[in-house]
Amino acid sequence: MSEPVRIGLLGRGTVGGAFAELIEARSGAVEAAIGRRPELAGVLTRQGGDFDEILADSDVVVELIGGTEPARRFVLESLRAGRPVVTANKQLLAQHGEELFDAAREAGVQLRFEAAVAGVIPIVRVIQESFGTTEIAKVFGIVNGTTNFILSEMAASGAPYEEVLARAKGLGYAEADPSDDVSGADAAAKMAILARLAFHTPVTLDEVSYEGIEQVEPDDLAYAKELGLSLKLLGVAERREAGISVRVFPCFLYGGHPLAPVSGPFNAVMVEAPEITEVTMSGPGAGGVQTASAVLGDLVSILNGDAPVHETRGRLPVVADVTSSFYLHLAVVDRPGVLAAVAQVLGDQDVSVKSVVQRGAGEDARLVMVIHECLESRFEAALAAIEKLDVLRARPRAIRVIEEEFV
Repeated sequence: MSEPVRIGLLGRGTVGGAFAELIEARSGAVEAAIGRRPELAGVLTRQGGDFDEILADSDVVVELIGGTEPARRFVLESLRAGRPVVTANKQLLAQHGEELFDAAREAGVQLRFEAAVAGVIPIVRVIQESFGTTEIAKVFGIVNGTTNFILSEMAASGAPYEEVLARAKGLGYAEADPSDDVSGADAAAKMAILARLAFHTPVTLDEVSYEGIEQVEPDDLAYAKELGLSLKLLGVAERREAGISVRVFPCFLYGGHPLAPVSGPFNAVMVEAPEITEVTMSGPGAGGVQTASAVLGDLVSILNGDAPVHETRGRLPVVADVTSSFYLHLAVVDRPGVLAAVAQVLGDQDVSVKSVVQRGAGEDARLVMVIHECLESRFEAALAAIEKLDVLRARPRAIRVIEEEFV
């Protein structure tokens, strides 16, 4: 019999419980693959367990309690005690990643976190290992299954946001408190992690600008369908001339884009670099069993001795003002000269119109435009000026548009 690998499990909620069951079910397969059988040394929950005792009796620590405290303290103490750590805690890594990476390096042990980003998609391992020497230009995609389900259902059914959100909760795709998901905060934490890995530069959560999907209306999706667009919540981390840009925002995609057909609670991530052109990976974005499977994969990597590299190569500045295309929805009064007035304001900021759709009459008159790519600061200035026009019946709604199609 080989000597077992003793695992200290911190947290036994949805993911922790699934991981404990997976260890029991797959321990034989793990032993056959790497020569050692994993077993639980102890479990820390809100109801019981002593962290110090569990740490002393463990070879590896798995942190699945979530949040930043006491998870940060537990992970730091584990690393400093010479224990490799596996975590699925995106907020912990996005807010305290550098401190944790430094502790892992100083102790000479591994810190693994595949399950923190994009569910079962092995994007962390791909960036760290497969593309470890590649100068990545861009990492972007759909990294939140809850919002992708909501937007897919709104587009398919025409139902309003609140109704579809309730449906998502009923199906288990949204938490009782879904604010981190729908506001974009969850995706922002994941993009901070991916940006740090892709560009070898410290990126914290407060450097990621993010917007959510709470203000999306069914008619935005209906008009988008006429224009050949579909709506996704995208996370984008990319190199820019002056540094990097890391953002999360709702965005329309044309039909030829690889992310356009990704629907329901699925995630998909793309990596772009001159040497590889682009690679797209997709899969389930959430779920206890799926996340636990990614955690087990990290555990096997640790036991195999595979050591990822977490070093930084200097800090790159985060660029705030970038170029984007936009969808613009205007509820307007029904009289001559309205389109000309709006076009004049846009022109004053060097913002040009790619396409326009006029719909309705009287109290239902609408102008729906797609704006050519421009500096976001110029578009924001134009939007502020449009809001002051007396031809508007409601505040404008603007959503970014990605024009790449990869056909």
